[in-house]
Amino acid sequence: MSAIKDRDAFASTLGAFAATVGSAVGLGNIWKFPYLTGSNGGAAFVLTYLLAVALVGIPIMVVEHVIGRRMRLNAVHAYERVVPGQKFWSAIGWAGLAAAILIMAFYTDVAGWVFAYVFKSFGAFFMGTKLTPETFGALAGGTWEPLFWQLAVLALTTGIIAAGVSKGIEKVTKTLMPLLFILLIICDIRALTLPGASAGVAYLFKPDLSKITATVLLSALGLAFFKLSLGMGTMTTYGSYLPNATRIVPNATRVALTDTAISLLAGLAIFPAVFAFGGTPAGGPGLLFNTIPLIFSQMPLGGLFTALFFCLTAIATIGAMVSLIEVPVAWAIERGHLKRPVAAALTGAVMFALGILATLSQNPLMANVKVFGKNFFDLFDFVSSNVLLPVGGLAIALVGGWLISKKDFTEEMNKGYATEPWHGRILFAFIKFLAPVLILLILLNSLGVIKLA
Repeated sequence: MSAIKDRDAFASTLGAFAATVGSAVGLGNIWKFPYLTGSNGGAAFVLTYLLAVALVGIPIMVVEHVIGRRMRLNAVHAYERVVPGQKFWSAIGWAGLAAAILIMAFYTDVAGWVFAYVFKSFGAFFMGTKLTPETFGALAGGTWEPLFWQLAVLALTTGIIAAGVSKGIEKVTKTLMPLLFILLIICDIRALTLPGASAGVAYLFKPDLSKITATVLLSALGLAFFKLSLGMGTMTTYGSYLPNATRIVPNATRVALTDTAISLLAGLAIFPAVFAFGGTPAGGPGLLFNTIPLIFSQMPLGGLFTALFFCLTAIATIGAMVSLIEVPVAWAIERGHLKRPVAAALTGAVMFALGILATLSQNPLMANVKVFGKNFFDLFDFVSSNVLLPVGGLAIALVGGWLISKKDFTEEMNKGYATEPWHGRILFAFIKFLAPVLILLILLNSLGVIKLA
């Protein structure tokens, strides 16, 4: 159970917070949260999502941070050794590592589209043209262009990883997170000053409780789990880099609240504009690349704000991708004794090889290639999001709540306090009893075993 000597770590609590927020923030905030909010009743979904974060998100993040910091190892070895004599729990780490690789295979495809749209939107603004659904169709259904952008985002993120934990991950996220906030505020101010914007604000913040259904609850639980990077090894890995002075529960709570605030700011940039120009809030997955450019193009300086919006979306993708790459990189460094740059390059190569399958599945060349009735993009998404993450999350809750001794767990969780804080026992009860039940519901729903109206 001893830590690796001279192991890199976050240099400060602030750096640890910024990096962890960067891991949680991603396309889920700018893309998935708004379209699920629009498809599930607006503010009713937001309210349910906040409840899901409190009951599942924060407790599981705390468990991952506790195990990570206590073991000071990569995710695979941390779970292999955290329960004495029960090495098979390393399966949690392997599932997280597999999920991270599969998620990156399709996530880098979408991130590549985002980075491409940064340049396309600035080009459209300066040339006085508009981005249309046909623009996105040509990009997503292309061959060399999407592959180029996928490779570009992987090169960028593996370069950050290669620089190290404190000099790479921490330094970059401490710079990018404030910039993300600034760009979001600029877009929010513009959207909120549009005529009729108040309807969008009400849609986001004035809940109609009659729209809260079991389906909405399960959607919110699933989003909270995915969006906070739970069950994929990232929070365990980042937990292993946490300074001992960092108070785990307050840090996890701040991360969850900041992540939620960014999602709401993204909603404030989108829904007031959608309502102001007669758009449809339930825009579905096409909201980011089709609806937003069309809506923003109708406002004064809309082309500029479209470009700024895609800039902030690109920034949001970086922290999430870095954290996903770090999971297998940390394992390769500690298991294979590789230098960090070599481990980063090899990991990036594997992710790109799988990513080619996901990218070309949108192309006529491989559009009809199906595995279990799904193309590679959808297959990677389904296996990681619907199987590996909830199964891993359920196992993490069981290990944290039932298999690690309560004394050891609470001792690690409460480091930094002179006496046990008031929230310790409440949170531990959530971890032991409530979180496993709710995660099991997420798993059964995602697999189609249960369907609640």
